[in-house]
Amino acid sequence: VQLQASGGGLVQAGGSLRLSCAASGRTLSRYAMGWFRQTPGKEREFVAALSWGTGSAYYAESVKGRFTISRDIAKNTVYLQMDSLKPEDTAVYYCAADSNFSRLTVRSKTTYNYWGQGTLVTVSS
Repeated sequence: VQLQASGGGLVQAGGSLRLSCAASGRTLSRYAMGWFRQTPGKEREFVAALSWGTGSAYYAESVKGRFTISRDIAKNTVYLQMDSLKPEDTAVYYCAADSNFSRLTVRSKTTYNYWGQGTLVTVSS
């Protein structure tokens, strides 16, 4: 699976951005699709994920109620709608794919087989 992330940019606190991750090369029916983020000197952390087959979504506590993950099956694309952005959301955001979805491991970055190139989100105060 090849993943192409886009949509990052500079936004003021309280604003919104939508990230996209276009997937190609495989049928995603059994996949988990996730978003992670990383800042310099820190571990890559889980943000959100969904089961491609059912659309069930999972979120980190820090983004719950502000971010929404969704998919467009026809476009083979997963989205991360980010609202009420905070300066602490500033990071490089990565999309990832895991070929066998499991709700037990969906939050773990070691689960994911495939990674996109990352897109920078900067939230100014």
